Amino acid sequence: MRISRYLLGGCVAGVIADQVPLVGDYNCEHPPYQVLMVSKSPRVIYITDFLTPEERSHLQNVTQNSFTRSHVASRAGAAKHAVRTSQSTLVPRDAIVRCIETRALAFQGYDTPRRNLEPLQLVKYGPTEHYHYHTDWFLSQENASPQAGGNRVSSFFAYVQVANDTTGGGTNFPHLDPPADARWCEMGIVDCDDEYDRGVTFRPVEGNAIYWENLRSDGSGDERTLHAGLPLTGGGKIGMNIWTREMALSEDVRGRDYYP
Repeated sequence: MRISRYLLGGCVAGVIADQVPLVGDYNCEHPPYQVLMVSKSPRVIYITDFLTPEERSHLQNVTQNSFTRSHVASRAGAAKHAVRTSQSTLVPRDAIVRCIETRALAFQGYDTPRRNLEPLQLVKYGPTEHYHYHTDWFLSQENASPQAGGNRVSSFFAYVQVANDTTGGGTNFPHLDPPADARWCEMGIVDCDDEYDRGVTFRPVEGNAIYWENLRSDGSGDERTLHAGLPLTGGGKIGMNIWTREMALSEDVRGRDYYP
């Protein structure tokens, strides 16, 4: 198994192993998740039960003791910054991870090649930790060059683990219009106690995910997808980023793909 050290799009420094061959009795089955449209423009979709309990447990087990301080992209490269105080790690690509990748690709309509996916990233937040307002799409052409796979077309942020005593730590989109239907509040999806002019804040709920599209139809970045991981005031959470690029990522970034 080959281990590669790389700088992913100028954003995440880390280590990723080549894909682990599919062996054993694991059968990739996708949960019956529910899709809820939050915004048509920009397209933002909330997904309940996107990750199974078994997948969430597996993701935590295979990344134990591998988290390091998260980095932020800049024209000078990736570096630690006070705007992002979480811990991050990359997930080894075994059969379960490839199953999650397949689910994310199918959600986007089957036409996106697997090689356009960045390696899955977990982010861990403890009390006071946060990620200040940012976009997932890159302003710098160096980070969005064809050699880097282009810009980030779409993002998933899925909640892998949320401690029982967690308070705060929502995911805030300040430019989205808050949904009016009371069921968003009753289901515990949206923080309805937040100020109206703060846009939409999604509460962290294990297994659920937010999906959004980062680019406009002309390929430019959509500033309305500005978002933040709000500070935790108690407890802890682990989230997962799944990013899709415009073009294929190099073998140095993704590792060799042994299967189509």
